[in-house]
Amino acid sequence: MKIAVYGIENPLIDIIVRIEEKDLLILNKTKGTMALIDEKEREKLIKFIENREKTFSCGGSAPNTMITLSAMGIKTALGGKIGEDEFGSIYQERLKKHPNITSALVKGSKLPTGSSIILITPDSERTMNTFLGANREFSEKDVDEKILDNSDFFYFTGYMWDTENQKAAVEKCLHICKKKKIKIAFDVADPFAVQRNKNDFLQIIEKNADYVFANNEEASSLFDSADPLKAATIIAEMGKTCAVKWGKQGSVIKEPKKEILRIPIIEDKGCVDTTGAGDTYAAGFFYGICRGKDLETAGRCASFLASAIVSKIGAQFTEEESAELAKKIQLY
Repeated sequence: MKIAVYGIENPLIDIIVRIEEKDLLILNKTKGTMALIDEKEREKLIKFIENREKTFSCGGSAPNTMITLSAMGIKTALGGKIGEDEFGSIYQERLKKHPNITSALVKGSKLPTGSSIILITPDSERTMNTFLGANREFSEKDVDEKILDNSDFFYFTGYMWDTENQKAAVEKCLHICKKKKIKIAFDVADPFAVQRNKNDFLQIIEKNADYVFANNEEASSLFDSADPLKAATIIAEMGKTCAVKWGKQGSVIKEPKKEILRIPIIEDKGCVDTTGAGDTYAAGFFYGICRGKDLETAGRCASFLASAIVSKIGAQFTEEESAELAKKIQLY
């Protein structure tokens, strides 16, 4: 089966639970933050919320992009590693509810499935506790070459640079893509990832990527400039097409030897929660490109979906929201 976009990254089971303000004090958590936690801290939190009502969903940066894109009617595939545990089974079952996604997830790690325990206080603030888990062991042998061979795009993010084996898996994919002429899309993902891997990321952009996604902060870290127009120009001069997200200013898109496109926020409904905004922007951009639209239209599709996701709590749309958005996005 032909796949439009094959994405690999950290599959994280989102565990969402409502708590009281006093619980944050008990847990020594700072409200509204995202923290990477170890296995011991994860077990502590799991025990604390054991008897509370919880909801589960398939999370992670690239998974958010693939799920949203699939909800818009585009065929996608998701690769990553999950553990031999209850959360891994829940992740797989939830993923089956998205008919346009082909699962390329693998099991076999001794580590638990990655998770993001999201604590929501009565004021709707989200305090996230992320454990990367099994995907830290994702390696070359876990890449589904058959799916990749049948894909138009390979998509990955800077979060895959956490371990040497994850890097090796991506490098294998990049080699296959070059050989098979599969388009490569790289999302820088996080300014802290840039700080740790700046030279590697610049090499990926210069030598491998066809499309590059970054927000203004990430682009600033890469090119030592707070001007997103300059960052976009530098990337385009490398022969790449890029989209630089610019918060309330919208975004800018630049392809080689063409004028910069300024994309405004589409249908601004206000910002409630920025979680997953970049992931959803990438989904909208892919939607436009996969539908054969020009870059400006792809940017407007991206802006439309990103505006919709930040107007609600959470990094993904409900089934009902997705159905409505899938109809509206066709107008762009």
